[in-house]
Amino acid sequence: MTDRPEQTHPEQARPEQARPEQAPAGQPRSGRPPTDGLPRTEPLSPSQVRQNAAAKKMLRRLVQGESPPTAPLSIVDRLAGSPYANPMIQVGGVDTSARKTLDFVLHLAETMFRYGAGALEVETSIIAVTAALGLKNIEVDITNQSVGINYAPKDQTPISLLRVVRSWTNNYAGLAKVHQLVTDIVAGGVGRDEAIRRLDEAITSPKPFPRWMVTVAFGVFAAVFVGVLGGGPVSSAVAFAANIGISLLARQLGRWRVPDFFITASCSFVVTLLALVLWQFGLTNSPAIVVVGGILLLLPTGRLVSSVQDAINGFPVTAAGRFLSTLLTFGAIVAGIAVAFVVGELTGMQRIDVTQTYPPAYDLWVLVLFVAVAVVAIGVTEQTAWKLLLPTAAVGVAGYLVLLGSGSLGIGDRFSPAIAAVVIGLLGRVVALRMGAPQLVVAVPAALILLPGLTIFRSMYVLTIEEAEILLGAGGMLNAGAIVLGTAGGIVLGDTLARPLTRSLASNERRRARRR
Repeated sequence: MTDRPEQTHPEQARPEQARPEQAPAGQPRSGRPPTDGLPRTEPLSPSQVRQNAAAKKMLRRLVQGESPPTAPLSIVDRLAGSPYANPMIQVGGVDTSARKTLDFVLHLAETMFRYGAGALEVETSIIAVTAALGLKNIEVDITNQSVGINYAPKDQTPISLLRVVRSWTNNYAGLAKVHQLVTDIVAGGVGRDEAIRRLDEAITSPKPFPRWMVTVAFGVFAAVFVGVLGGGPVSSAVAFAANIGISLLARQLGRWRVPDFFITASCSFVVTLLALVLWQFGLTNSPAIVVVGGILLLLPTGRLVSSVQDAINGFPVTAAGRFLSTLLTFGAIVAGIAVAFVVGELTGMQRIDVTQTYPPAYDLWVLVLFVAVAVVAIGVTEQTAWKLLLPTAAVGVAGYLVLLGSGSLGIGDRFSPAIAAVVIGLLGRVVALRMGAPQLVVAVPAALILLPGLTIFRSMYVLTIEEAEILLGAGGMLNAGAIVLGTAGGIVLGDTLARPLTRSLASNERRRARRR
């Protein structure tokens, strides 16, 4: 048996083709052509490395698409920009008795609606409270008179609850208490049982001012506002007595369960007819101003601001319902004025010169003082808390000075109230959040002095009595409507512009930052 030749590796079999040895650094390898003619690559400096990384990151952002447009939006994201952003989940974890929490939240939402809060504020409060109390998978549906909540946890039986709001009342102090309660819950300092107790206490506690004081405040507002418009002491006294009378009339009609439309129409009829009668006897030389002082408090300012806010913030159904209610109230005021004019014309009363203008009857500092007193009186009628009266008056005075300044610059009667309303809305949010209240509580009483009551009176008189000038009257009503909507929109715009300035005031963020 012969031996088989030993197997060798190809490279070992051909030593003449062995690999060349590595040349020293910086010198070409043996057997290869020199490469000195080619440019050498220098190593990158740290700054160049950072620049390349930044360029790659920017290119990646440009090339990559955004998140899918159909991805669901987390409901907690609705709290961005609100006073309740980033709610703190309480230590106890997820609430096991969800039904009790949902009942509490619905009761909270109903209370806020009854006290005049907007749909966005109610929705953000519901989301913030449910998130803070440990409930997830919540959906909220708000319409003009109802609040619905659907709780659908995974692998559990869903719960759907609905609460209908059937009544409204003036209680800004109660609304401020509820706002503070929500803020405390979101900050993690109040549990559910304590929150239920505080909500019941806010609902059952008496209003800040008794009825007799509210009635006197009606008269005080009319008296001082007549002075702001150019009326003398006699006209102010007439307006004071007339407004106390219509306040008592409205209260009595309310006890008889008369619908609000007819209550408003009756009050505007009485104050207009009374002004015409007193003018016939020479007891007042400015009946138009007396009527204006009487109808301004009948205007649904808070409801109008809330409706505009709901329309802008994406609640069309709620906004439509509130707009309709607002238009009915305006219609009731106009109807009462028109019927009073017809009665005066049938009884042979002398016609009024609605083109008459009224120069200021007092110095500027007196007018500013009158505006402050008028805003305080409005706050009393709206049952604002004591601590908010003077700050609200200061915001109203600031808005009035902006109104005068805009008028002196020739901006115009339509745009000047809108600018003043923006300032009031901005200052109202800052002041309200510092005082632990929603913006509506401060902005609405401060902005009431901007509404065009005199334009409404003159236009309605022309439409009713001066048949040849019907187009002029219709144009005046459109002008008044534009001013009213501009004022409401300005308040909402001011609230939006103030959000970056009030982030540190929302939900006690500074205190929470210290905890972290």
